[in-house]
Amino acid sequence: MGYIFDIRKKWGHDPIILTGAGVILVNEKNEVLLGRRADNGYWAYPAGSMELAESFEECARRETLEETGLLCGKLELLMLRSGKDTYYEYPNQDKVYFAGAVYMCFEYSGEMKVQEEEVIEQAFFPIDALPDNLSPGTVEAMEKAKEYLANMKK
Repeated sequence: MGYIFDIRKKWGHDPIILTGAGVILVNEKNEVLLGRRADNGYWAYPAGSMELAESFEECARRETLEETGLLCGKLELLMLRSGKDTYYEYPNQDKVYFAGAVYMCFEYSGEMKVQEEEVIEQAFFPIDALPDNLSPGTVEAMEKAKEYLANMKK
């Protein structure tokens, strides 16, 4: 089941530092890919926790492939997330502080599919017309992505 599940068996629901990575995939219309999570209904970019010996980039690529069916090409670091503002309690009462990397990706391949265990649906959205129910971390990342995309046009 993975590293985090092993930690939870020993640690319970108490707070842990959850290390991971995610990717904001951008299509040719400058729309971003979001998936609606099965556990809490929030819309979020593909992301997940790191496995032992995995790099941030490897984690980002693996999670994106697992959740979307898409293979990432070049990844560009958008931001690092950590600190007290990253606290989150999952619906199952697991408590975490996130520490991770968020990447932008404009080059990807494959056939998009939904990983139904974690994602209910997924779609591309214009950066100026995102769904209301974004996960807290996604709000911050989308603000940074919007700045990034605006600076690319200059």
